[in-house]
Amino acid sequence: MIDVTVKQDLREMAKRLQELRGSLDLDLKQELIENYEVKMSAPDFWDDNDRAQGIISELNAVKSVVEQYHRLGTEQDDLQTMLELAEEEGDESLEADIVNGVNELVRKVGEFELQLLLNQPYDKLNAILELHPGAGGTESQDWAQMLYRMYTRWAEKRGYKVELLDYLPGDEAGIKSVTIMIKGFNAYGYLKAEKGVHRLVRISPFDSSGRRHTSFVSCDVMPEIVDDVEIEIRSEDLKVDTYRASGAGGQHVNKTESAIRITHIPTGIVVSCQTQRSQIQNRESAMTMLRSKLYERKIEEQEKQLAEIRGEQSDIAWGSQIRSYVFHPYNMVKDHRTSVETGNVGSVMDGDLDMFIDGYLRSQIRHE
Repeated sequence: MIDVTVKQDLREMAKRLQELRGSLDLDLKQELIENYEVKMSAPDFWDDNDRAQGIISELNAVKSVVEQYHRLGTEQDDLQTMLELAEEEGDESLEADIVNGVNELVRKVGEFELQLLLNQPYDKLNAILELHPGAGGTESQDWAQMLYRMYTRWAEKRGYKVELLDYLPGDEAGIKSVTIMIKGFNAYGYLKAEKGVHRLVRISPFDSSGRRHTSFVSCDVMPEIVDDVEIEIRSEDLKVDTYRASGAGGQHVNKTESAIRITHIPTGIVVSCQTQRSQIQNRESAMTMLRSKLYERKIEEQEKQLAEIRGEQSDIAWGSQIRSYVFHPYNMVKDHRTSVETGNVGSVMDGDLDMFIDGYLRSQIRHE
């Protein structure tokens, strides 16, 4: 006998897919696909390579959404047919396959819905993530090291590539700052949910008295802004310093002054890179970070102006505490923006962040 909750889940998936069909406007998307394919068949299609690549990228994105929707619809139909067959013939041998199939469909539909939320212009880009410990010396620097590992694990589980851009080790343990590039489709779209201050409560391993400590680390996340975005950077506005790298050791350390620090004089923004093989490569990476920071600043100014026009104050500002990680006297990780929480601290620190990212992205859609 098939459990009643399995039947309810399957009915719910059918309902959600039907709702998605209406919001996706599949007929319009099919027209777009046909129009793009007509353009691609034109003899002069490759005369403008950048334009051609843009059309191909748009086509692939639209096709991906349509194909994923149809695959999910087919899976739902197949499971419904299997369920009806099992009930008609009293075949209990199909029960395990149906239960597993419905659970997998629920997961896939949820993931598909989340992908559809990432529809902002720069969501699809790579992400530049920076961690900076707050006051507290070694304790906060160790917390920054733990978060660095957490985000690296999260990226690896998603199949993203992690590239270390800048690394400043702590005096005794941990790190004073770290900057990484996380490369993969929608990396920024997901990780923008992590921007803010992360709070740790634990018994400090660096306190011989075994006292409880609270530590803070700020996480900044920016999209990797590509060259075709109009961000003006004048050479006379830049102060460029070179220095000898002093990273985590091994491959991160240079014996020549190949590390680059760039200061954007008008804004006071400072970026640095020391992990590439040459000074030229470090400069290119630093300029990419600077362009991203200037873009982020531009967007924040626009949002501030809009908020002033609306007469609103943002609840989540830079420097605010977005999430608490409690190791003592109990185990809990709680996101203060969405109230999503879990007692499985170890899993979170191993990179299982999707529940928090999902909750934040869905809350942002509800607030729009």
